Amino acid sequence: MQRRRSNLRNKIYIIVFRSDTRAGRFFDIVLLWLIILSILLVFMESVEGFRRLYQPQIRLLEWVFTFTFTIEYILRIYSTRNTRRYVFSFYGMVDLLALLPGYFALLLQGGQYFIVLRAIRLLRVFRILKLTRYLYEGNILGKAVKASLYKITVFLSAVITLVTIVGTLMYVIEGEQHGFNSIPESIYWAIVTVTTVGYGDVSPATPLGRLVASMLMIIGYGIIAVPTGIVSVEMARATNDAQEPCPQCKAPVEKGKANYCSNCGSKL
Repeated sequence: MQRRRSNLRNKIYIIVFRSDTRAGRFFDIVLLWLIILSILLVFMESVEGFRRLYQPQIRLLEWVFTFTFTIEYILRIYSTRNTRRYVFSFYGMVDLLALLPGYFALLLQGGQYFIVLRAIRLLRVFRILKLTRYLYEGNILGKAVKASLYKITVFLSAVITLVTIVGTLMYVIEGEQHGFNSIPESIYWAIVTVTTVGYGDVSPATPLGRLVASMLMIIGYGIIAVPTGIVSVEMARATNDAQEPCPQCKAPVEKGKANYCSNCGSKL
């Protein structure tokens, strides 16, 4: 009996967590479409005319989606080799966040909960995070961002230091008479300027202040390019790591994703 249960858990694990089998791919594709449809339902529900005409159908579909994702979550907990690790992992928390608001929104009734209810229902958009698990390119992007995390953290620390110094300097140069009422507000202006957003609610009036602002704007263009370059390099590296050369024609092939080379047709 114990062995039969273990075999069942292993079969469910292969279907639910792995996409290199026919059943696993089918499961992922079906789940992808359910997630997309559930997100579209949330979007359409925010349209007053659509919500007024199809409120009963919306509630029925949301029950179907919530029940389906509940079964998926239970299957993942049941079949995983380490339940605690899955439940407290990033995707485990995403699965829970995508699931619980559906029950809150469907079960809570009454006018006194209306404002809170609308906010809770919007949290169902967290289901969009579940999409990245089933996308090969999304996994590569995730690995690239993770590999770039230290470099980007150092870079952001340098940017924060820069805007703090420039903001403090602008507070001294411009002063309250020109709208720089405090150092935090001046730092806010420096952030808006270095990101080239430029709201225009605060602007320097003195020649020296404008000179500092001009230098910060020019620096801003360079700052935008740095994290892009860091992530691009790591994405190229992650893509290469996820591929292996064909033994015949040396064309890149995704590891574990194909049995034959798409370029020459040789068996891998």
